[in-house]
Amino acid sequence: MTRQVHLVVPEGVADPRRPSGGNHYDRRLCHELGAAGWSVRTVEVPGAWPRAGRAGADALAAALGGLPEGALVVVDGLVASSVPEVVVPAATRLRLVVLVHLPLGVGTGDPWILGAERAVLGAASSVVATSRWCRRWLLEHHGLDPSRVHVAHPGVDAASPAAGTTSGGALVAVGAVTPGKGHDLLVAALAGIAHLSWRCVCVGALTVAPDFVARLRTDVRAAGLEERFELAGPRTGPALDASYDEADLLVLASRGETYGMVVTEALAHGLPVLAADVGGVPEALGAAPDGTVPGLLAPPDDVSALQDLLGAWLVDADLRARLRAAARQRRDGLARWAETADRVAAVLRAVAA
Repeated sequence: MTRQVHLVVPEGVADPRRPSGGNHYDRRLCHELGAAGWSVRTVEVPGAWPRAGRAGADALAAALGGLPEGALVVVDGLVASSVPEVVVPAATRLRLVVLVHLPLGVGTGDPWILGAERAVLGAASSVVATSRWCRRWLLEHHGLDPSRVHVAHPGVDAASPAAGTTSGGALVAVGAVTPGKGHDLLVAALAGIAHLSWRCVCVGALTVAPDFVARLRTDVRAAGLEERFELAGPRTGPALDASYDEADLLVLASRGETYGMVVTEALAHGLPVLAADVGGVPEALGAAPDGTVPGLLAPPDDVSALQDLLGAWLVDADLRARLRAAARQRRDGLARWAETADRVAAVLRAVAA
């Protein structure tokens, strides 16, 4: 049985200026499969995926067309799901697995997007989703055969627990600064508790949605928060670890998340989480062995609820102690990246058989 796999991903998957959960997952999957004895060839496809246009479709067609008949191929769903005219024919000659980080149809009623994604996933030999929530969404909206849709949660790396501060006021938000990540909601919530002691550092790319970033800076200035709300730009590796280590609480105000890799990254550092109750976030947050949830969940797009929970965290020392204890216990139950690769490898072996 073959132990060679081709991993087709967006161009720039390793660009430190554009870190994303999907890119990190793809890189770690490649590394861990290699460590487990697979021969992995990474194929980067140029284009502004998932809207790469004709040039992107042609580049993907050339990449897939250059692979040998019967090759085992994993294609990032960001690349695959919008170009059925390329992927569906390729699936007849390749053993194709689509890795879905975020279904393109989430949050849109666009029948073309839904139809394109449905055609691609229906043609694939198997589909790997990155959360149970994602799998349920795909089954519900695309009518896929449940036996062909699998889950491989993102892993985490082991980390030492963050020391934390006595006040709990060191907040960190991690993710590209875009409308989907809800930084505008976070600014509005923090403006309402400006009388409390806190400082928030936002770690993430500032170039994905520049108009939104400009409006956000205006909101920050209008609220008088320039010295307390920092847009720090992207950080990876040790710099990102340091951002978690210096924090007391991860805040994630997203309007949607398939899983929320930053949630488990924060928990690996023993940080509690305050997040919007969207998508797979509750799944990522999980619970400590005694059943205590290591964080707080707010209804999505609800500034008032987010503000109330932030205020409760900042003023209630007992609440902070309880959530910190739960976060540190939750660390031991987090999956490692080798486990992620094991789950994907099991799918690959079944497809290759």
